[in-house]
Amino acid sequence: MRSLEALYAHGRLGGSGYLSILPVDQGIEHSAGASFAPNPIYFDPENIVKLAIEGGCNAVASTYGVLAAVSRKYAHKIPFVVKINHNEFLSYPNQYDQTMYGSVDDAWNMGAVAIGATVYFGSPDSRRQILEVAEAFERAHELGMATILWCYTRNTGFKVDGIDYHTAADFTGQANHLGVTIQADIIKQKLPTNNGGYNATKHGKTHPKVYSELSSNHPIDLTRYQVANCYMGRMGLINSGGESKGATDLAEAVATAIINKRAGGQGLISGRKAFQKPMKEGVEILNAIQDVYLDHEVTIA
Repeated sequence: MRSLEALYAHGRLGGSGYLSILPVDQGIEHSAGASFAPNPIYFDPENIVKLAIEGGCNAVASTYGVLAAVSRKYAHKIPFVVKINHNEFLSYPNQYDQTMYGSVDDAWNMGAVAIGATVYFGSPDSRRQILEVAEAFERAHELGMATILWCYTRNTGFKVDGIDYHTAADFTGQANHLGVTIQADIIKQKLPTNNGGYNATKHGKTHPKVYSELSSNHPIDLTRYQVANCYMGRMGLINSGGESKGATDLAEAVATAIINKRAGGQGLISGRKAFQKPMKEGVEILNAIQDVYLDHEVTIA
């Protein structure tokens, strides 16, 4: 509880009940060149942490290497979230699996208040990942650390007749439900873009009311179904900001924050939209996201 309080009490949103987290694990997940070439200052871990601090974030989430390199100088200045597993893009051909990069105790020893991990639900390796992450989260709680799950779906069968259902509300909702079951305190999930994944793939189980009464085609309703699967919001849902697209980044980030807040979510975790541009612009985007959660006129729908 103390670690969760540290997360929710820090930064511009401190005490509001909402979170704004800067995640920079893309150097492994998407390759360092693809991630940092747009703004090479972020090859230096210190600039990643500086962006989170200048941007008023509740926490900075990154890799063992990034945070360990600067932990002595910054772990007491902003909450650290250490991402403990990753997919990497050097193996050929490209693979999609999550590998542990260190121990929970390593993260605790560098002063982190929380760990983060990814499970690719629906993938061939998902059951191994579930077991590994569940054990890691149990250890984190023993040490008094909070846990955040990057709760993603991945299976080639989730694309049907040209439609991608990886971010369908029913699939991502069920992924959330599995995530909170393995002791995730906070769920990081992509914003839903459609629904009806189970109906398209014709596997698993669902119910007509999921589509007729518990959600609609409106993005707020789709996101609200994600919240419902986080034990009706008892575990916080933070949506991801998505990739950087340039000129539309600010508008997209603010729209995502509004949808998350109005659906009953607890914040946004946005990285590429902030660090793949000059630091001043990155700070402005992070602050714009936070302003949505500080605006009392933006309420739950």
